Amino acid sequence: MTTGHTAPDRGKPRIASTMGKARIFSEAMPFIKTHRGKTVVIKYGGSAMVDEALRSTFADDVAMLHYVGINVVIVHGGGPRISEAMHQRGVEPQWFDGLRVTDAQTMRVVQATLAGEINPDIVRLINAHGALAAGINGLDGNLFVARPRDERLGFVGDITAVNPGLVSSLQHQGYVPIISPIARGEDGEVYNVNADTAAGALASALGAKKLVYLTDVEGLYWVLGREDSLIQRATEEGIRRILDGGTVTAGMLPKLESCVAAIEAGVERVHILDGRIQHSVLLEVFTPEGIGTMITKEPVP
Repeated sequence: MTTGHTAPDRGKPRIASTMGKARIFSEAMPFIKTHRGKTVVIKYGGSAMVDEALRSTFADDVAMLHYVGINVVIVHGGGPRISEAMHQRGVEPQWFDGLRVTDAQTMRVVQATLAGEINPDIVRLINAHGALAAGINGLDGNLFVARPRDERLGFVGDITAVNPGLVSSLQHQGYVPIISPIARGEDGEVYNVNADTAAGALASALGAKKLVYLTDVEGLYWVLGREDSLIQRATEEGIRRILDGGTVTAGMLPKLESCVAAIEAGVERVHILDGRIQHSVLLEVFTPEGIGTMITKEPVP
């Protein structure tokens, strides 16, 4: 006697899994069409730069974006590596207003670490995962020009001009530009510039569709440390109110200032993402829900 049920099919779990993967690609298709040919600038830093599993998935994300025709540009930080290199040279890091005090000796360490060690390492990583990366720094092609920010900070600069021609040329040749945030000073010196600020300035100059900051927090909070106060969506005006409130941490301040400047310059969306989540970039770009905090000019329904 039969029960009306068919015998178990060992292939069904595999088929279901395959269908699930196909559904993911199908859901991503509208986002691929929207972003294809557009520029996405990513500020790469935090745990995603040091944890091997996160480094690997980040490189996979960049390769995926590259393969589907999205123009990825990466601006990287490197604060912990710079501090470590300074300690090795017997130089004690000093800080003022959340920024590294950079005398001539420190500037040499910063330049050697960012452009000579970290940048080639990221290029190697991205190339190993299938995309074609090229490393440059802000001195190349006068990409970033800066003036001294504060005499108490030494060779720390504020960006006064961006010349994105070299980056655009690399993009047109099919490369993923990897950029170290140092700048030529208006006085001819070399300056250390904040990587968040550099990413925002470059996104503005390139007319990027998206600017993405990878951080070690879930996003922007109304109340720091309270997970239930995570801000999922905000407008430029809302960010200005937060900045005016004076409660922003030193680490988040340049990000938010850069967010406002980028939105003003025409960047469509800025995202603050938790880089500790594997594939956080793909989750943001290719899913309707997204993650972290999204900032736009006007409210998004």
